[in-house]
Amino acid sequence: MYLKTNSDRLWQSLMEMARIGATENGGCNRVAFSEADREGRELFISWCKSAGCTVSIDRFGNIFARRAAKNNHLPAIIMGSHLDTQPTGGKFDGVYGVLAGLEVIRTLNDENVETEAPLEVAVWTNEEGCIFKPMLGSAVFTGLVPLDEALAMRDEKEGWSIQEGLERTGFAGSMPIYNYPVAGYFELHIEQGPILEANNKVIGVVTAAQGQRWYDLELDGQEAHAGPTPMETRRDAMMGAARIILEIDRIGRSHANARGTSGRVNVYPNSPNTIPGRVEFSGDLRHPDKSVLAQMDAEFRASAQQIASEMELNLKLSDRTYLPPLPFHPALIETVRRYAIEEGEPWQDIYTGAGHDACQMGQVLPTTMIFVPCENGISHNEAENAKQEDLHAGCNVLCNSVRAVACGEVDLTSH
Repeated sequence: MYLKTNSDRLWQSLMEMARIGATENGGCNRVAFSEADREGRELFISWCKSAGCTVSIDRFGNIFARRAAKNNHLPAIIMGSHLDTQPTGGKFDGVYGVLAGLEVIRTLNDENVETEAPLEVAVWTNEEGCIFKPMLGSAVFTGLVPLDEALAMRDEKEGWSIQEGLERTGFAGSMPIYNYPVAGYFELHIEQGPILEANNKVIGVVTAAQGQRWYDLELDGQEAHAGPTPMETRRDAMMGAARIILEIDRIGRSHANARGTSGRVNVYPNSPNTIPGRVEFSGDLRHPDKSVLAQMDAEFRASAQQIASEMELNLKLSDRTYLPPLPFHPALIETVRRYAIEEGEPWQDIYTGAGHDACQMGQVLPTTMIFVPCENGISHNEAENAKQEDLHAGCNVLCNSVRAVACGEVDLTSH
């Protein structure tokens, strides 16, 4: 039995959700804990209840929509992603995985398919990390970040805590964190990169997650007048930051399959007539091989310290996030491959270069991901786009893979 989901229904759900927080340039702004985030979550809950699901919300605001099974005591299979977006985000990042999970449940209902184990669709809180650390909802669920520590995190600009944000939006749930058995986790997502489109592939069978190291850096020098101060006596924090940022780029280019990025810079006092005395900025290094990522990390730290010393600047370098390279579960990967072949669309193995909730879930549970192409590889952008037929194909692969696992056709214990 190979199930086909409803392409038009999935697309309509995506477009209706996209109206919440819609931006003038065709994207979405549903930053976590905002009014638009609340509205999107409530719409999702209403759809899930209409599909016969029971909905629970845990203490970190993670939402779980559960479809009952023949044996509700068996560990659940979770499909999930997120509904929050970047401030100038797109219509598909995260939300596709959530609404495809809902479409799987709707299709199983249409076809009167009863699974042995219960299915759930999860909406993880604060995946994007626009204000706080990214992927917090799944990190709390898996115990990688303690609940109390996460709830106490505060917005550096406005001062409110995550606990207060959850209470304000009505999502301070009462269900304990991860208090029931779960067998495995699937996440369907747009690729957010150009590889599938460039290779004319429709399905990406995601075999692993790229390792990531995020850094917070601060350079302190000395503010001085831009006119009278000789170049040789300056302690220019901005020039030091520029050199370190160029090192991040160089390191990213000097290792095959590596990435190096600096995406945030704050300059003080930010005056055109004053030499900057302090700069705060971010660093981001990624690689799918743990040993190579460790080499890149060591190289970066040494370079940054050397530059700071040469320029007589004080450097503070702290680790913001470390996600080790993570191989996904072999049995789930093989299941996705099998149904990608049966779907009949071109497919390939791929690893994820972006962080996802699956990167957290995969550290404690059998996990895998499925990718579909996005136009020109663009994401985190209002221009983000994907073809309806590709989204449908990915949803079909998800539906059949999840059904097989939930019906006991896949052995998750042998690996």
